[in-house]
Amino acid sequence: MKPSKEKLYDALGELMYAVAKADGLVQEEEISRLQEILQNHPWAREVQWSFDYEKKRDTPLEEAFDKALETCKAYGPAEEYAHLFDILYEIAKASHGLDSQEAKVIVRFRLALRAHLLERDEEGGGK
Repeated sequence: MKPSKEKLYDALGELMYAVAKADGLVQEEEISRLQEILQNHPWAREVQWSFDYEKKRDTPLEEAFDKALETCKAYGPAEEYAHLFDILYEIAKASHGLDSQEAKVIVRFRLALRAHLLERDEEGGGK
């Protein structure tokens, strides 16, 4: 069953948390940048809630990453992905520039999601 739009937004918040956590610690600059970016988005509340929840729990990076990836795979293609990676890079760059660990998380997610969506299309699941 396809997850709801709200679950997708939760997953995006989990992924944004994973990127911020990739260098070992979620920085205040990353949190501030996320809030700036989200202030004009219709789904800001859901994404921010999810990010804050994972931060409060101090969720391990891999757990947040895996949950986000599985939800996005189950959801399938979404218009939100068009801006997602720009947002992830903005969050990552907010504190002392783009860290190699943050970049790896973003690239790994992009490649895994792309591979899944392409495979889905080849199997006829994208119709």
